[in-house]
Amino acid sequence: MYTDKTLTCRDCGQTFAFTAGEQEFFASRGFQNDPSRCTSCRAARSQSGGSGYSGGGYEPRERQMFPAVCSDCGKDTQVPFQPRTDRPVYCSDCFETHRPRADASRGARW
Repeated sequence: MYTDKTLTCRDCGQTFAFTAGEQEFFASRGFQNDPSRCTSCRAARSQSGGSGYSGGGYEPRERQMFPAVCSDCGKDTQVPFQPRTDRPVYCSDCFETHRPRADASRGARW
């Protein structure tokens, strides 16, 4: 039913055998796609955490912060966006006083 296939690894570009036995194992597990990486690249990927995504995916990245001066209290602060001169910027304490409450914003809409 299954015959050996020669596939090309998506990471290293080398060809590798996808044997009939491996195909049968994949089918028994419900896998529908052929493997896209050779054994050594699969092992390396598994060892490194398996994400394979650079700069994305679910791995947290450090957020870039920008220096700013609070428009209310004048304290030096850091914000996660590039401040503009035409909009006020607040430190975390002052931001809480300017933040709309969930109940108030619902009432304003209805």
